Amino acid sequence: MRVHVVDDDASFRTAMERRLTQAGYEVATYLSAQNLLDRLPSESVPGCILLDVRMPGLNGPELQERLSKLGSTLPIIFITGYPDIPTTVRAIRAGAEDVLTKPVSADELLPAIERAIARHESTLTWKNKLDLFRSLIKTLTPRERQVFELVIRGKTNKQTANALGGTERTIKAHRIRVMEKLQPRSLAELVSLAERVGLLGDASGSQPTV
Repeated sequence: MRVHVVDDDASFRTAMERRLTQAGYEVATYLSAQNLLDRLPSESVPGCILLDVRMPGLNGPELQERLSKLGSTLPIIFITGYPDIPTTVRAIRAGAEDVLTKPVSADELLPAIERAIARHESTLTWKNKLDLFRSLIKTLTPRERQVFELVIRGKTNKQTANALGGTERTIKAHRIRVMEKLQPRSLAELVSLAERVGLLGDASGSQPTV
């Protein structure tokens, strides 16, 4: 688990690195928002960003916006020596995990980091599951893909057979193979996964690209 500390105050970075290392975290430090952008953290390791609000150049909220546009899933905890309600509200609305005030105590900091990393772990688990689901969809034959598209839209075997011009028995066999290949725990999970990868946005039943 890795914490990325972004702050222009060298003494603060050093203190945070020491404190978090003692708490068992890997720590990477950055002297500016641009420094982090230049060394964009890997998201394959559960972690979070500890981010100062006020810095020369790009400030904390501006970095938050940049990272959001880049698709970053790393949770952000803001730390500020100049707390104000508008900044706090804006940061939280933009997806920040928390906003803490310097000097921050270990009793306040460590639980916030634990929560942020737990959320990132959950995000990574879902991302990996959806990536696997997308790859499994590509293993379907053209006919299985057609059956799959109708199944996730709630069509029965009879309705699917009528739509595709096959027999119910054949459609049932295709449906079984679809479930075996895609490995959902239930039909409800199959539909949920399909929705999460964007396959239920088109009610016409056409086949979007995965």
